[in-house]
Amino acid sequence: MGLSEAPGQRDTQALLSTTQAMELRRRDYHVERPLLNQEQLEELGNRSSATGTLQWRTWFRCSHARARALLLQYFPVLAWLPQYPVRDWLLGDLLSGLSVAIMQLPQGLAYALLAGLPPVFGLYSSFYPVFIYFLFGTSRHISVGTFAVMSVMVGSVTESLAPDEAFLQASNSTVDVAARDAARVQVASTLSVLVGLFQVGLGLVHFGFVVTYLSEPLVRAYTTAASVQVFVSQLKYVFGLHLSSRSGPLSLIYTVLEVCWKLPQTVVGTMVTAVVAGVVLVLVKLFNDKLRRQLPMPLPGELLTLIGATGISYGVGLQHRFGVDVVGKIPAGLVPPVAPSPQLFARLVGNAFAIAVVGFAIAISLGKIFALRHGYRVDSNQELVALGLSNLIGGIFQCFPVSCSMSRSLVQESTGGNTQVAGAISSLFILIIIVKLGELFQDLPKAVLAAVIIVNLKGMLMQFTDICSLWKANRVDLLIWLVTFVATILLNLDLGLAVAVVFSLLLVVVRTQLPHYAVLGQVPDTDIYRDVAEYSEAREVPGVKVFRSSATMYFANAELYSDMLKQRCGVNVDHLISQKKKLLRKQELKLKRLQKENKLPKQAAASKGTSISINVNTSVTDIESNDVEGSKAKVSAGTELEDTAARGQEDAKAPDMSSLKTLGLPQPDFHSLILDLSSLSFVDTVCLKSLKNIFRDFREIEVEVYMAACHSPVVTQLEAGHFFDASITKQHLFASVHDAVIFALQHPRSSPVNPVLVTKL
Repeated sequence: MGLSEAPGQRDTQALLSTTQAMELRRRDYHVERPLLNQEQLEELGNRSSATGTLQWRTWFRCSHARARALLLQYFPVLAWLPQYPVRDWLLGDLLSGLSVAIMQLPQGLAYALLAGLPPVFGLYSSFYPVFIYFLFGTSRHISVGTFAVMSVMVGSVTESLAPDEAFLQASNSTVDVAARDAARVQVASTLSVLVGLFQVGLGLVHFGFVVTYLSEPLVRAYTTAASVQVFVSQLKYVFGLHLSSRSGPLSLIYTVLEVCWKLPQTVVGTMVTAVVAGVVLVLVKLFNDKLRRQLPMPLPGELLTLIGATGISYGVGLQHRFGVDVVGKIPAGLVPPVAPSPQLFARLVGNAFAIAVVGFAIAISLGKIFALRHGYRVDSNQELVALGLSNLIGGIFQCFPVSCSMSRSLVQESTGGNTQVAGAISSLFILIIIVKLGELFQDLPKAVLAAVIIVNLKGMLMQFTDICSLWKANRVDLLIWLVTFVATILLNLDLGLAVAVVFSLLLVVVRTQLPHYAVLGQVPDTDIYRDVAEYSEAREVPGVKVFRSSATMYFANAELYSDMLKQRCGVNVDHLISQKKKLLRKQELKLKRLQKENKLPKQAAASKGTSISINVNTSVTDIESNDVEGSKAKVSAGTELEDTAARGQEDAKAPDMSSLKTLGLPQPDFHSLILDLSSLSFVDTVCLKSLKNIFRDFREIEVEVYMAACHSPVVTQLEAGHFFDASITKQHLFASVHDAVIFALQHPRSSPVNPVLVTKL
C-alpha cells in the first residue's frame, strides 16, 4: 500500500500549476522587529545576574537522600544488582563469564611474560581487579584484566629497574632467576598501587575529562605502536633466544637488530612449537568467524591449544629433548597481601601517570562504545575510581596494572553478557584455577604463550589501515597518527605518549593561531552575511566593513587577529595614524612658534581650543622627524592655521583641524566597522586589550566600531573585565550583525546616510 502511494506523493509538487508555483516563489516573508543593541536586549529580556550558589556549601549538607545518592554513586552495584532480572539475564551472564574466563586463562599467563613476571601473576591480575571492578564499575560489558599494551608498558619498567645484568651470580655468571623475579614483582606491584592512587585521585576530583586530550587517532596510533613493541618482545620466545634487557629510546631498534644478529642461534624445537600453535590458533579463529551464527559460543581455541600443548610437552618431554623453554613451577593458592615499597615511588611516578592515563583512555573508550550500543550511560569519573581501586587493591595482592581488553570485551558482549555479573563469574573461575588447577600448566611451552599473544595482536595491527582512511578524511589527524606512532616506536612507550600529547596540544594551538578570517557581505534579499570570497552573490554593504574570525580570540592569536583585521580592511591603519600624529604635532609646534613671535592676536590664541583639537601623545622621535615629513604634506598647515585663527569663534561651523580630510590624508572608504564575535567563546585580558586597541585605532582614522553576536557568557566576561566605559558602551554591542549594519548606516560617523539602502536592508 505504502509503495503504491509513494510516487503520488513525490509528484504532488509537479501537479501544481505553473502559476501557483510562481506565486509560491514570489511570496515574500518578513520578520519585523526593532534593532537591538546589548543594552536594549538586556532590558527586553529582563537579564539579571545569576546568584550562583557556592558548590562547597552543598558538600557539607547531610540528608537521607544525599547519603543514598552518594552511596549509589560510588557503589553502582547497589543500584542495579537488587533489580537484576535473574530469569532473563543469569544464563547469558553465566555463559559469557565462562567464555571470558577461558580467554583470561591463556592471556593472563601470556601477558605476565610481557610484563617480565612469572606467569602465575597474570592469573592473580585476572582475579582481584576483575572482582573489584564488579563492585565499583559502571560499564556492563567491558572485560577488565590483563591487556597487552599495559603489560608491555609494565615490562619496560620492570626490565629497566630490575635487569638481568643486576642479578648475575659471580660463580658461574648465570642469572639468579628467583631474586630477579622477586625484585620485578615488587616493582610491578608498587607500580600498580601508584597507578591506582593516580586514577582514584583523578576520579575523586572529577578529572575524568583528561581523556579528552587523547584523541582517537592518538590512541589508535599509540596502541598500534604498542602492538609492534609487543610483537618484537615476543620474538625471543618464538626463536628461543636469550636477549639482553633494554629500555629507553631506540630500545626497540636495538632489540630487532640483536634478534637478527642471533637468528643462527635459534632453537628449532621452540620455533616449530610456536609456528604450530600459531597456525592452530589462526585456523580456530577463522572457523569461529565463518560459523559465528551457527555456534552458540565460539570455540575456545586458546584454551584448547594450551591444554594440547601442555599434554604434548609433558608426554614428549619438549624441554629435555628439544630444549623448549616451559613456564615452570606455578604455585597453588593465593599469596598474602604485601605492602608496596615507598622507596620506589619517586622512580615510578612518571611511568605510573602515563600507565594510568593510557589504561583509563582504553577502558573509557570501549566503555562508551558499548554504552552507546546498549543504551546506558558510563560515568567517566566513577570509571576512574573503579579502575583505580582495581589497580590499588590488586597491587597490594601483587598484581600488575590492568585495563580492559577489546577481544575479551567483544566476547563478553557477543556471548550474551548483560552486566558485570559475567565479570564476577569469570573471576571466580580464575580463582578455581589459581587454587587447584594452575599447577597443571607447569609444562606449558612459553613459545605457545608467545603465539597466543602474537595472534591476538591482529586487531591492533589492522589499525595500520587508518593511514589510508585518514589521508582521505583529515590530514591533520593523519599527522597526529604518524607522529604518535613514530615517537612511540623510537622513544619507547612512556616518552612516546608524552611527545604525542604535547604535539597534539601544540597542533591545537597552531590551528587556533591560523583560523579563517573573512570580510562578510550580505546575501541579496536576506539578513544573512557570508564570506564574500566564498559566496559570489554576497555583497559588501557600502560604507560598512564586517569582519569575522573562525576561532576565538585569545592571547595566542590576538595580535594576528588585529593584523589580519587591518589587512582585510584595505587600509594601512598604523601608517595613517602615524601620519596624522606627525601633522598634528607639526601644527601644534607652528602654533606655539607663532604665539611666541606675537604674530597672532591673543583672541586667536584663546580660540585655539575650539578650532584645533589635539589629543595625541607624541615622542621625541616624532618631533625630530617633522622636518623630513613636513615637506610632503599635501595642504599647507600654516595657511590653514592662519585662516582658522582669524575666524576664531565667529564661525561656529569651523572645520576640525584634526580630521583626515583637513590634514590632507586619505580617508577610508568605509565609516563603520562591525566585528562578528559569534565565534568568541571566552575572553582573557589580552583579548580585552586587543578589542580596546581596535576601537582606539579605528576611531583615530574616523571609523566607528561595533560588535555583534556575542554570547551571554562572553558579555559577562567583558563586564567583569571592565571593558565597557564612557567611550565603549553596550550600545556598541548588537544582537546580530544585521542589526549592527542597519544601525551603522543610520548613524554614520563621517558619511551621509543613504535612506534607500537602509530601507532595502
